[in-house]
Amino acid sequence: MASTTNEDASRLPAIDLEGLGLDVGGHLLLQHALVARPPGTRLAVHGRHPALAVHLRAWCRANGHGFDMAGTTPVIVRGSSDEDRLHGAERAGSALPGRVVEHADRRWGLAARGALVEPGGPALSVDWVDRDLVWADVAPRLYAQAAAGQWDPATAVDWDTRVELPGAIEDAVVQVMTYLVENEQAALVLPARLLSRLHPHFREVMQLLAVQVADEARHMEVFTRRALLNRTELGVSGVGGRASLQTLLDEPDFTLASFLLSVLGEGSFVDLLRFLHRHAPDAVTADVTRLAARDEARHVAFGVAHTAHAVERDPAFLTRLRTAVERRHAALVDTAGLNQRVFDSLVLIAAGSWQPAAIERGWRKVQQLQQAMDEGRRRRLAFIGFPDDEAAALAALHTKNFM
Repeated sequence: MASTTNEDASRLPAIDLEGLGLDVGGHLLLQHALVARPPGTRLAVHGRHPALAVHLRAWCRANGHGFDMAGTTPVIVRGSSDEDRLHGAERAGSALPGRVVEHADRRWGLAARGALVEPGGPALSVDWVDRDLVWADVAPRLYAQAAAGQWDPATAVDWDTRVELPGAIEDAVVQVMTYLVENEQAALVLPARLLSRLHPHFREVMQLLAVQVADEARHMEVFTRRALLNRTELGVSGVGGRASLQTLLDEPDFTLASFLLSVLGEGSFVDLLRFLHRHAPDAVTADVTRLAARDEARHVAFGVAHTAHAVERDPAFLTRLRTAVERRHAALVDTAGLNQRVFDSLVLIAAGSWQPAAIERGWRKVQQLQQAMDEGRRRRLAFIGFPDDEAAALAALHTKNFM
């Protein structure tokens, strides 16, 4: 490129780096001076750094700019590499609240929602990129509530409270806590799996699932800690219960998995936790079940809202939901259902003693709990869109293992 004269250089737009070298931040001033100028613009660079011209020539070559000398004054000729790099770039949707696209492009990768995405780079390996397959309008609000409602297992429960129960009732609590931990582990694994297959454009749903995983981790901790408060071993894990939970983990579809776990399973689980809180024989058991029930209610709210959203967009989706319930029922029809030890433990906890009249009351309360679970499932199914008679029939097909 031909040189200009010293006189020409004096008339060029210029920047003075003073003593700043390009190796200690001077390039930032150059980029700032060039950013608003069109390609082909000539910019004289003044400075006292002894290697300025050498460094500037190398910087121009690396960044797609031309380099010239106007006598002893280095000159940058702005190139078009920045514009070329962004040719074909597109926004990953909008960053404004409530602006969620119907279809998220896998080519956006992990770009923030609303970012300008340079073309190229690896496509994101995720399964769910369509809004209606994962979304619920209530998700942002539920996430805000979840973030504000986090609690610390070490301080939210008074673990120093003295708990002295009759041996059989303590054993019953341990058995129920063992059962709760088992169910919470399934309730942690499932959203964690869903989370990894979700496009991050739907970040509120992703954040909500992440908090749900954290919730279940806390529940596992406090239930285990309560079980070991006065014992050194946990209770029995039943084959039927594990088989029931495995059917949840085997469901590959986002909405069907959320429906089976949250609408049916966790919905019934909330009733169970509230029952345990109401009949808790000690303050620690009352606290851990109360805190867990509050979290689980939020999980149920998202599952119901998301499933209702899917049905509203496609009423035929009710058929898929019905099939999922019937398929799970068929898979579990030959299993024993709820661990008998768990059932008996619930009766004893509600009874509070071995007196025959107390045991009868405990038995009736557990029967009422199961009726309340069934009625709750029916209401949620009706809210989603099932006719009342079909909602009742499907509610009755839910696993006897509660979750």
